[in-house]
Amino acid sequence: MAGPTQQLHESVVIRSFRRFRDRYFTNSGPVVKDDLTDAAAEPQPEFLDSLPVDIQFLIMTFLYPADICSLGATSRYWRAVVRDPLLWRYFLLRDMLNWPSIDHVSMPQLELLDAPLIDEDESLDDREEWDDKGMESKVDYMSEYLKGCPSSRQQWLPSQPAYKVVTSFLQSLVPSSEPRYAMFGPGMEQLDVSLVTRLMDAPDMLPMVGTSHRQINGIGSGISYMLRNQHKFNILTLYSNMMAEREKAKVQEHSICNKLFTFEGTDDSGSPIYSPAPQVQQVCQVVDGFIYVANAEPGRGNGESEAAHIRAVLSSAEDSATKPLLVLSCVSREESEEVRITRLQIASSRNMGRCRTPCVDMAKRLGLPQLANPWMVQDTAAESLSGLIDGVSWLLRCSRVKLYGS
Repeated sequence: MAGPTQQLHESVVIRSFRRFRDRYFTNSGPVVKDDLTDAAAEPQPEFLDSLPVDIQFLIMTFLYPADICSLGATSRYWRAVVRDPLLWRYFLLRDMLNWPSIDHVSMPQLELLDAPLIDEDESLDDREEWDDKGMESKVDYMSEYLKGCPSSRQQWLPSQPAYKVVTSFLQSLVPSSEPRYAMFGPGMEQLDVSLVTRLMDAPDMLPMVGTSHRQINGIGSGISYMLRNQHKFNILTLYSNMMAEREKAKVQEHSICNKLFTFEGTDDSGSPIYSPAPQVQQVCQVVDGFIYVANAEPGRGNGESEAAHIRAVLSSAEDSATKPLLVLSCVSREESEEVRITRLQIASSRNMGRCRTPCVDMAKRLGLPQLANPWMVQDTAAESLSGLIDGVSWLLRCSRVKLYGS
């Protein structure tokens, strides 16, 4: 969404601004003595109001969401402008592909992803009429943006009820066992840089503190790590095949049978159905949550099979709806700053594709909004482990681990 298409989107929003301002400031010329009575009843534009509407729009594109909301508190005119559905729909469709994480609470409504980008029937004129009648637009794009944008989602989300705060505090006083998580997915095996190997060689980020005493036949005990020198957790890695088979498939660039799952057929909609292998089912019964490592490199991944694997694992867990799912949307390495700037410059004129699958697209590809479980998608790079700490912190919070300083 760049180049001429981006300019078209901006022009529609600017046209909506201009139409509304012309209607709002019906008498913006110089005031003469005989017109003092009428002029007092007509709103007069201030300095910022008098700027060309394309400049007003440009200013708002550089502001943080909270600043735009503050701008709306300065006057009735700006209150209507910053609540324009077209403005926030533009921001939502422009920015959400760059959000580094998304979860079950902040995920925008899926119909917003598939609907046409701009609907000229929804304008500031409509907003003024809705305000007069005490109505709201069919989709509150402003709310959708604020609850999803990483810089504003914490302030926008409702706070916990008092009884939940007390319950959480009391639970934090009770010593809990070390949380265990099962990690699986194609991103562990297909990338040029091994996420698991890097994880085991990052003592400054997540130092290893040994293995768990709780063994699982055919799987092992997993490896325990320490987060911020305070919180231990255990990860059981589940590979689809033996290492030799995985390396051979990577060299020959062909797929191999996933031994973690057995294909059982298809459902009424044609989606595949899998059942976990007996050892995997045993793991699902004892872990506190799951880490799915997805291959976020462009053109990779089989959405139907991946979604079916996730459903199979979650359905095999005890109290499955309460088990959190962390999806690490992983690439081998981050772009250098020079490459990123060059790509953005080329993209602005050629609509060039992205270097990774956006989090919102990954959530849709894996069918996460249809799950009853709490879930989160976090951008990660295997080489630098960027984003991993944020994802693990979310996972531990879902397991009722009190993270001090967060």
